[in-house]
Amino acid sequence: MNPKDITTFILAGGKGERLYPLTRDRTKPAVPFGGIYRIIDFPLSNAINSGLRKIYIFTQYKSLSLHRHIREGWNIFSRELGEFIDLVPAQQRIGEDWYQGTADSVFQNINILEDEKPELILILSGDQVYKMDYRRIISAHIEKKADLTISIFEVPINQAHRFGVLKLDEDNRVIDFKEKPKEPISDPKNPDVALISMGIYVFNLEVLIKKVVEDAKRIDSSHDFGRDVIPSMIGHYNVYGFRFIDENKKDTKYWRDIGTIDAYWEANMDLVNIDPLLNLYDRDWLIRTFQVQYPPVKTVFSGEDRRASVTDSMVSSGCIISGGKVYHSVLSPNVRINSYSEVTDSILFENVNIGRYAKIRRTIIDKNVVVPPNTEIGYNLEEDRKKFVVSEGGIVVIPKNYKW
Repeated sequence: MNPKDITTFILAGGKGERLYPLTRDRTKPAVPFGGIYRIIDFPLSNAINSGLRKIYIFTQYKSLSLHRHIREGWNIFSRELGEFIDLVPAQQRIGEDWYQGTADSVFQNINILEDEKPELILILSGDQVYKMDYRRIISAHIEKKADLTISIFEVPINQAHRFGVLKLDEDNRVIDFKEKPKEPISDPKNPDVALISMGIYVFNLEVLIKKVVEDAKRIDSSHDFGRDVIPSMIGHYNVYGFRFIDENKKDTKYWRDIGTIDAYWEANMDLVNIDPLLNLYDRDWLIRTFQVQYPPVKTVFSGEDRRASVTDSMVSSGCIISGGKVYHSVLSPNVRINSYSEVTDSILFENVNIGRYAKIRRTIIDKNVVVPPNTEIGYNLEEDRKKFVVSEGGIVVIPKNYKW
C-alpha cells in the first residue's frame, strides 16, 4: 500500500500523573529520556523510519514544551509533497468538552478523516519507548482483510493486570479482550505470559468512523479504545492481533510504557549498562530529536585531590565535568558537575548545576536546578521526603526550577 494512503494519529495528551513531578510542567510524551530525547521521539522516529509522513499529534495537557519540541526538532517535511506533522490541540469542535478518552480524541477530530479519507489509520500512543517498523503490522492487516489489527506484546502474567489483555485463536484472530482484568488470561503457547495490547492500532477508515461515532453516543462509555471500542468489536468485526516484531536487534524484545518514577529511572539506567536492552546506536534505525547547538563535552582537572571522572554514563553536549565524579548516570545537555562532587545512579536534566562537595545518589533532578555546595541527596530518604518526592523504590525527584 502507498504510504500516502495511510494517516497516523499519535495520541499525546496524557497527564502522566504517576510520573509527577516530572509531569508537573509538561505532558508525559514531552518528558526527557536518555539525555537528549523526549519520549514522543520514539513513536515519531518509528513512523518516519517506516515511511509514514502524514502525522497528526493530538495534544491536550500542559502541551507547551511538546509543541515547542515538535516545532523546533521535527519541522522536516514538505507540505507540497503531502508530508507533514500537524499538532492538533483539543479544539472543542463538537462540544464543550476536552478530550474525554482515546476514542473521543479521534471522534472530536473526525473531520480529518472525512476530509482526507485515508484507506487506513495507524493510531499510536505518544508515551511509549520502543522500536517498530509499522509497515509490518500494516501488511498483516491488509493480508488478513482485517477491520482492526492490534499490536500485542508478551508480559509476565503477574504484570498483565495493568494492560488490555487479549486472547487469540490459531489464526491470530482476537476472540476476547479485557481491559485491566483482575485475573488475566495466559497465552496458550506460554502459560507464564499474557498477551497485552500495546495501544498500537490499524483501523480501516469506515470502521473507525462508525465505531467512534457509536461510542460518542453512549452515555455509559468512558470513550476509550481499550475499555469500550475494542471490546464492542470482538465477535462482530475482523479483529486480529499482531505479535510485536522488534527493530531493536536484541534477544529480548523491548517495549516500555513508562508509567512510574521507578520504571522511568530503571529504563534510563538500562541505557548506561554495558549491554543495554535498548540500542540507541543502530544507524539503520535512528531515533531523531531536537538538539540545541551546544559545544562538546568538556572535562577539566586531573590532579590527585581533584580529578574529573566519568564512568558508565551518558553525557550530552554542553556538559562540563569540572573536577567532579559521575558514575552510572545520564546527563542531559548543559549540565555542570563542580569540583569534589559525586553523582551516582542519577538522571540530571538540562541546565542542572551540582555544587562543590555535593553528593547525589539515585536521584532525578529536573531542569534549571542549582544544587548548593555540600548538599547530600539520596543518602537519607527520611530527610529527602521532607522536601522532595521519593518513589516507592527510593528514587528522589527534585522538580524543575527548585530553589533551596
